[in-house]
Order: sequence, then structure tokens, then C-alpha cells
Amino acid sequence: MMEVTLFIGGSGTGKSYQAMQLAKTLGIRYIIDDGLLIRDNRVLGGRSAKRESSRMGAVRRAIFNDKEHCRQVRDLIESENPTKLLILGTSEKMVHTIVQQLQLPSPAATIWIDEVAEPSEIQLARRIRMKEGKHIIPVPAFQLKKDFSGFFLNPLQVLKGFGKDTAGQEGEKSVVRPTFSYLGKYTISDGVIRSLVHHALHRHTQLIPMGTTFIHNTRNGLVVELDVKAPFGIPVTRQLRLAQERIGREVENMTALHLASVNITIKKWV
Repeated sequence: MMEVTLFIGGSGTGKSYQAMQLAKTLGIRYIIDDGLLIRDNRVLGGRSAKRESSRMGAVRRAIFNDKEHCRQVRDLIESENPTKLLILGTSEKMVHTIVQQLQLPSPAATIWIDEVAEPSEIQLARRIRMKEGKHIIPVPAFQLKKDFSGFFLNPLQVLKGFGKDTAGQEGEKSVVRPTFSYLGKYTISDGVIRSLVHHALHRHTQLIPMGTTFIHNTRNGLVVELDVKAPFGIPVTRQLRLAQERIGREVENMTALHLASVNITIKKWV
């Protein structure tokens, strides 16, 4: 039978960060946090509450109020059949609601943030949340890029040996600034993206941009479309692949935006 442990801490107290070490100490490989089901630092399914455009929407997402979201995660839990599960929440009501929504066994234990974190650590976490609007999700950034296209991502190594059967692996956290952050949204103009695209072409390839470079923002990330001029005699396939790779790297490294695709059409030979 599955053993469910509840981990409770107010918003901004650092519970997602502390949960990683707690799970390691208790031998728990599965975590429910932020609307996601996580196993050994890997997102198995769900949808992050940090994607929501309002705080109320984020709360609803985190407690699995959406039927399809709830069903998906419940089916995953049934398929994985974990022996232990850690559920994170900001209050007793919240974690018990998650247990009820996901039809999980009655909790075996409840742990509060001040039982595992020093007051100074909690104060520091609160200060960072208030001043910088940063939220932590206990998974590597590369797993969240598609889900967080358009949000800052900052992967940081925080511990080793997360969970069982992970000897030698490194646990990571991702620091994000969600849309509902009180600090507001940040925007990067299409002109900046175009400049980065053209810079990548000029620096790393023999292709020359021509006409308008189009930037489309989709649910899965940015789509870049551009026409180019190419010199006669160049290895076309290799140059196009290099251009796609370098454009993707340039834009993602400089902006933390996720590129879904880079579509290049040769319009003219020179």
C-alpha cells in the first residue's frame, strides 16, 4: 500500500527546495508539487501551476481542480504504483484536498516546514520571494523549457544522490518567475529576436537573411521563419542544419525563451 506523506509550508518558505532533501532522507522517489507528478527529479506528467496567468488559477491547478489534469495525474500514479509519495502544499486544507482529488490513501505523516528548515533559511526564502518573485520547482530546467516558454529559467545544482537508484546523479532545481508574479511580466520584442537570429547567421554560416524574419509565439514556444540568400557551391544541407542549431542556441542562451522550430527557406542564390 502506498505511504503518503504531507509536507506543508507557507508560500515562499522554501518548501520545494527543502522537499528535495526531505524526499532523499525519507527514501521517497515520487513528489506531487505545483500540479506536477515528479519522480527522481523528472516530470512524469501534470501541468505546472506556474503557467497560470492568475494566482487563483495557479491555486486551482495546484489542487487538481481541472478534471482532465486530475485524471491524467491519477492515471500516472496508478501506472507507476509508488510505495511512497510526498505531497507539497501551503496549508493542511490544500494537501488534504489534493489527496481527495487524486483519490489517494489517508496520509501516514504530516511534516511542517519549520521541522526541517532553520528560521534563517525560511526568512531568506521569503525575502527572495518578496524581492525577486522567484519560485522553485524541484526538477531540471531542460524538463520545463517547453512548459515554460517565455519564462526565465535558472538551473542550479543543489544535491547529489536524489532518491533511490540514482547514485551519481545530480539533483537540480529550476528557478522561474511565473506570469502571476506580483513583479509583472517581462517582454522581449520581436526586433530583439530578429537581431539575435541575424547575428547567429552572420557569425556562424554563409547564409544571408533577406526580407522579413517572422517570429510566432505558440504554446510550445517560439517559431522562427526566415528567407535567406545562399552562395553557389556551399554544402546546403549542412549549412541549413548549422543555421538552425546556432539560431536556437543563440536565442535560448540570450533570452531563456524556448524555440519550437526554426524554418529556413533559400529564396535566392548569389
